Amino acid sequence: MFGVFKKFFTFAGEHKRKWQKGIAFAVLHSIFEAFQLLAVAVVLRAMLEGNMTAGTAWTALGILLFSLLGTIITRHISHQSEITGSYLMCEEKRIGIGDRLKYMPMGYFNSHSLGHITAAVTTTMEEIEKIGPPAMVRTIHGLIRTAIMAVFLLFFDWRIGLIVVAGTLLFLGINALLHRKSRLLSPKRQAAQARLVEAVLEYIQGMSVVKAFHLDKQANKTIDQTIAEVEKYNYRMEIGFIPYVALQQIVLRLTSVAVVIVSILLYLNGSMELFMCLLMIVCGFFIFTELEVAGLMSSFIRLIDVSIDRVLEIHQTPVMDVGGQEQQPSSQDIALQNVSFSYGDRKIIDKVSFTIPQGTTTALVGPSGGGKTTLCHLIARFWDVDEGAVALGGKDVRDYKLDSLLTNISMVFQHVYLFNDTIANNIKFGKPDATMEEVVAAAQKACCHEFITALPKGYDTVIGEGGATISGGEKQRLSIARALLKDAPIVILDEATANVDPENESKLQAAIDALTRNKTIIMIAHRLKTVKNADQILVVDAGRIVQRGTHDELVRQRGIYADFIGVRQKAVGWKLKAEPAR
Repeated sequence: MFGVFKKFFTFAGEHKRKWQKGIAFAVLHSIFEAFQLLAVAVVLRAMLEGNMTAGTAWTALGILLFSLLGTIITRHISHQSEITGSYLMCEEKRIGIGDRLKYMPMGYFNSHSLGHITAAVTTTMEEIEKIGPPAMVRTIHGLIRTAIMAVFLLFFDWRIGLIVVAGTLLFLGINALLHRKSRLLSPKRQAAQARLVEAVLEYIQGMSVVKAFHLDKQANKTIDQTIAEVEKYNYRMEIGFIPYVALQQIVLRLTSVAVVIVSILLYLNGSMELFMCLLMIVCGFFIFTELEVAGLMSSFIRLIDVSIDRVLEIHQTPVMDVGGQEQQPSSQDIALQNVSFSYGDRKIIDKVSFTIPQGTTTALVGPSGGGKTTLCHLIARFWDVDEGAVALGGKDVRDYKLDSLLTNISMVFQHVYLFNDTIANNIKFGKPDATMEEVVAAAQKACCHEFITALPKGYDTVIGEGGATISGGEKQRLSIARALLKDAPIVILDEATANVDPENESKLQAAIDALTRNKTIIMIAHRLKTVKNADQILVVDAGRIVQRGTHDELVRQRGIYADFIGVRQKAVGWKLKAEPAR
């Protein structure tokens, strides 16, 4: 248990001072509570000696008021410090996770499900935030208060004090067994909760597939199973804790009874005066009240321990941005030298080498799954290569700070993601300080100004998460506007015009051509008119560059590119013939 306390304060970081302040005032709170016993002692002494006067009553009342006022103030300050520390600590950790995710390799998101990360930031952090303060505070306060009372009793009568110490040690022994049980059950409960979050997210995100294939019963069955699993582990944990919690309560109650009985026996054999006997009997009734609460709450401490481990797992995940420098490249020349890359055991890129001179356009073509998008992601350092090197301006991309590297690159993805924010803020994502005039100009060049102004609130219209409230073509154009506004010297286009309406494609292509002039362009495309004017075309198949050259050079070669062009030309020549009337 004490190891968990240490881990918790380490986890709190700079906010542990607030917790330390809270604990200090919890100690003061216990001391002020002890004065209530002094007030009782004053009254008992006066009554037994037969000299109970108004002055004695006022003295006892003054001590009692002093105690009550002190406990109220110290309790308020202690509670405020602990709660504030908890919220600030969790706020810092959540922001830290968000910042860290930006610098993790994309492979992390392949091996760790969205549900796992979401659960860590939401339910796991909420348990630390909500359960942590009462569990830690009540447990620490109960231990401190009992320790103070034990010292107090040892001072008045060492025999009664030893009984209290023995009962407390027995309580701590049972509590250690409780934590051992919790260590077995808490991780399983946490894992079940993470699977529940994952199942719910999957169900919501895949709702269109569920509806289209009438899989509502199957999807509901999966969620029902995960809910039942969470219920099972919650039930097991509660049932598993009951014997230990009950035994703790029995030990404390029996110790209190022992204090009362021994005090009476000591009085009867003449080794304790009546005043002290009565005082010890009074102590026996409330000495363990806070420790009983601590026993109930301490069962959650191991859960907090597991929650902290789950959050630290993300915080301790290695990031790519290690040892890089904040710098700008001397040029936008890009070079890949013997680059190899794998997803786990599956090799995607196999010893690829090529150069992209500054200010040129390079098109990547080839069969799906050949590695085109992966090559673009390696250039942008979404992943680090397994072998070889990717260089920008003659320097390895790993020598750059990730932020300084990405300031040189604008990307337009085939699958566009827009945030649940205004259209203006989505366009400004790559340049947060852009003026509204710059936003409108970019939207006009991307052929999306007209549909934006037709919306009820124009550029202030809030679009749903992922851009769910607008069409695929509109999302694509907004994404292009976002890239145009960033105006980076290197532009990567991954099927940028794939979802654009035919009537807007020519305008959009002209806008892209005008804005990307004198920039280094890398495009993934399958349309002939998109790639035929590229300075070089790289044909990627099975993770290798199997052909390279200009359009005119490649069409004269036998291979994938010539076959690709032949199929496209045949497709253009297809016509529907009307059957003659009969």
